[in-house]
Amino acid sequence: MIIAIDGPAASGKGTLGKRLAGHFGLRHLDTGLIYRAVAQALLDARHALDDRARAVIAATALDPAQFDEIALKSHPIGEAASIVSAIPEVRAALVAFQRDFGRTPPGAVLDGRDIGTVIFPDADVKIFVTATAEVRARRRAAELERAGDRVNEADVLADIRRRDERDSNRAAAPLKAAPDAHLLDTTELDIDAAYRAAVAIIEKYRR
Repeated sequence: MIIAIDGPAASGKGTLGKRLAGHFGLRHLDTGLIYRAVAQALLDARHALDDRARAVIAATALDPAQFDEIALKSHPIGEAASIVSAIPEVRAALVAFQRDFGRTPPGAVLDGRDIGTVIFPDADVKIFVTATAEVRARRRAAELERAGDRVNEADVLADIRRRDERDSNRAAAPLKAAPDAHLLDTTELDIDAAYRAAVAIIEKYRR
């Protein structure tokens, strides 16, 4: 079984994906981290984020088992990843990686921005997770503070709006819900309520 979870930044899709994978005995991949890892590799080597050749090399050398999730989720890496993810050659290399991951038995839960539209348009279940920009900014600010970053929530909100605009209007695999995706608005839901709603959606498919 392949479950595709898409949505904008800080909508809660990553936490949801982990819990669903554990519940249904599937593997989990936060696809945003692989783009962040490419960005981090470029920054660590002091290469330009738009250096296509270097970015492709970094994309083909990834090892998710070595990811430092806390470091990868820092604000600067997130901003850099949004730039790197727009490079078509990088996307091609990482699309192949994601498809191989999902097709490996027993299946997987993949969360990102284009799983149900580009990576697995034939996924068994597609869920598009969303929330208002203000709620997402509050969540992201809290997450960054837990990671040790000092942030201003207004700045985080402005950044989220910029990323929404860029991700929704980019030429390569823009952020959008698949026509057959189930919409899950988490604006008024905590993670437990969102999790229960998602399980209900998947169980309905399984029945």
